[in-house]
Amino acid sequence: MTKLLNQVAIVTGAGGGFGEGIAQCYVQEGAKVIIADIRADAALAVAQRLGPNASAFTCDVSKGASVQALVDHTVKTFGIPHIVVNNAGVTHLNRPMLEVTEEEFDRVYDINVKSIFHMAHAVVPLMRQNKGGVILNVGSTAGIRPRPGLTWYNGSKAAVNILSKSMAVELGPDRIRVNAICPVMGETGMFTQFMGLPDTPENRAKFLGSIPLGRFSLPSDVAAAALFLASPEAAFFTGVELPVDGGRTV
Repeated sequence: MTKLLNQVAIVTGAGGGFGEGIAQCYVQEGAKVIIADIRADAALAVAQRLGPNASAFTCDVSKGASVQALVDHTVKTFGIPHIVVNNAGVTHLNRPMLEVTEEEFDRVYDINVKSIFHMAHAVVPLMRQNKGGVILNVGSTAGIRPRPGLTWYNGSKAAVNILSKSMAVELGPDRIRVNAICPVMGETGMFTQFMGLPDTPENRAKFLGSIPLGRFSLPSDVAAAALFLASPEAAFFTGVELPVDGGRTV
């Protein structure tokens, strides 16, 4: 399985959850992957498990200098990145919109949205130099069909979704493809924050009721989408807002 043979990839938020799943899939498909996460121990554990084609880097994606250092590390370690997955994300607790503090709001937008600004400044010039590349932004079904209680998070993911489309149009002449992957809720580290309720079978059932296929998303689901969109088979796919949601947005 070598769909990404000799490709260099950066995956942010790869110390767990969807990011770890994407990184594992990419390594299995022949890519060299930088495991970026703000949690140094988590990034290192994933990189060690994935072997010599993975390298850990501690990065705060909300800071431009940190993102630039990540890209510099990538170039020195494996070369210019062919693929960047902006997966790192955060949410506020599911609660009424006026109960979310300004500090929480700023954190959500800095990590979910501003990070893409920082990454674009760091990698687009290199991808132009390379005559092409792939940028995948992990948005959310929350930015397509929002639920109450996550208003500010929903807005941040809607921004990710539309930024991906606008970037695709602007960067198309540079042969840089940009797509958004939009998962439904998954059993990641943010699961209980999304629910805003104790994790009980009864509370899970309330959220599962809106997913026709009857389950939450898995890292392997998101990784499958990220693999396809980064692969040669998706050479004519750009500006796509791809729900990975079991029918949630239908």
